[in-house]
Amino acid sequence: MGRKGAVRIRTKGTLAPRITPFLWFDNQAEEAAKFYTSVFSAIWGSENTKVTGVSRFKDSRPGQDAVVMVATFRLAGQEFIALNGGPQFTFTEAVSFVINCKTEKEVDHFWERLCEGGEESMCGWLKDKYGLSWQVVPVILNQMLTDKDPAKAKRVMEAMLKMRKIDILLLKKAYEG
Repeated sequence: MGRKGAVRIRTKGTLAPRITPFLWFDNQAEEAAKFYTSVFSAIWGSENTKVTGVSRFKDSRPGQDAVVMVATFRLAGQEFIALNGGPQFTFTEAVSFVINCKTEKEVDHFWERLCEGGEESMCGWLKDKYGLSWQVVPVILNQMLTDKDPAKAKRVMEAMLKMRKIDILLLKKAYEG
């Protein structure tokens, strides 16, 4: 067992997660791995966030550099694999990654960095410059939305539906009425 609730299996003497997100890129796998690890390590530290490997193959043409096939990386302890698979498949909002933020500083950091070259959406959703969808969500949002008082939860939901980046202060104002 790794983190609480995370099931891991032993492979070649190391522990590996049972489920690993596998991301298909056209040709930006290594670039994306470096970008994501820089975004997460800047706010949560680099202990469990880093590029863990890059697999290259040599093109058969003389003078060609080795081409990245796969990059592996870890964000806050979660393993990811990025493949340079070509332009056949692209990301859609059907799959997104939720970043649970404790503070407004974290929300602002992830929102600003992941939006660079990407696009904002509504209710804490954004697409980064690679087209991957993220939800930047303060953990307090779920607590407010599941409050026993349905009027409080409704006010928070209505406030959140008007936001692009989630604003904790505005959520708290809505919650308090």
